Amino acid sequence: MADYVQMWKDLGMDLETHDLLCQVLPTAVGDVYLSQENRPAAMDFWDLVISEVHGIRPAELIEAQKEGRKVFGTFCVYVPDEVVIAANGIVTGLCGGSQFWVPDGEAVLPKSTCPLVKASVGARLGKTCPFFRIADMYVGETTCDGKKKAYEILGEDVPMYIMDVPQMKREKDILKWKEEIAEFAKTVEEFTGNEITSEKLAEAIHIINEKRKALQRVYDCRKSECLPISGRDALLMTQISFFDDPVRCAQMCNRLADELEQRIKDGVSVVPAGTKRILITGTPLAVPNWKLHNIIETSGAAVVCEEMCTGTRYFENLVDESKTTLDEQFMALSERYMKTNCACFTPNTGRIDDILPGQGVQGGRCDRLQPEVLLPV
Repeated sequence: MADYVQMWKDLGMDLETHDLLCQVLPTAVGDVYLSQENRPAAMDFWDLVISEVHGIRPAELIEAQKEGRKVFGTFCVYVPDEVVIAANGIVTGLCGGSQFWVPDGEAVLPKSTCPLVKASVGARLGKTCPFFRIADMYVGETTCDGKKKAYEILGEDVPMYIMDVPQMKREKDILKWKEEIAEFAKTVEEFTGNEITSEKLAEAIHIINEKRKALQRVYDCRKSECLPISGRDALLMTQISFFDDPVRCAQMCNRLADELEQRIKDGVSVVPAGTKRILITGTPLAVPNWKLHNIIETSGAAVVCEEMCTGTRYFENLVDESKTTLDEQFMALSERYMKTNCACFTPNTGRIDDILPGQGVQGGRCDRLQPEVLLPV
């Protein structure tokens, strides 16, 4: 492992407390991931990244900043990565997934607040996560009351931009979200000093679409009766995709998908025939939140799908690439992102229709993945 201590010092991190977090992670990775048998060889990339999760990618981001690029930290799949990329910016996910950060969050938030929200605040204020120290601007969204209050607190410590997500999915709401995206684009242009043109936005839309297609290829392999990858490994891939370089992410996911498709042809499964198949639906599971998958898959079952933001909601719809003007592209972005079935919407039947057998435009996610149990979290 490389020595990142000086980098962490330069970021103003609390090294003593950070060391406590770093001591726990290798054991967790070993117990949850490296203990698995018959894993796809292509998982070596994600094993490397998670083994140095606070080093490899943060070092890349800092080098990019030295070149004048801006890093935008995001908390939700509603924030359009395409807009940031079109301005030569970089996106990194900031969702807090560790109980370790919760106490620092509780110093400024009620204990009854969602743990994810408390962890996200604690990771910044406790100075124990490099991604939270590196981001030049945070981009939040109005998907829950807890996060909105958290953004007020974080905004006192770091530049903060809030996108107002509509709470319904009427035509006028889609138009409203289009205007929110256009306003966000103006802010990104000002912050980066780079103009967003239709050509640059088209390229960014293509980059993220290719990333989505690659993630979808891996998930499609989980539909096979011959299950070529564990739910734990698929979750890790998705979690890391939130802060990895999008072009590299697509390459690595396609590399993994190539291997998984071959494993299916060869009859190579990570579980015995007849293993119970589980679909998990609910809130996002950010790094290092692996406990649920680990419990399920060390108890004789297999997770075959995550209907959550660290799962299918992240990549399942593409942006229309045929649009040629910024106004049309912003509308295409709005239409794609508003298809995401977040719990903040009312009415919210789309999510139910998408999960239950025989429902929804695609026949229901259960029909496509044949899970035997739905597990809400």
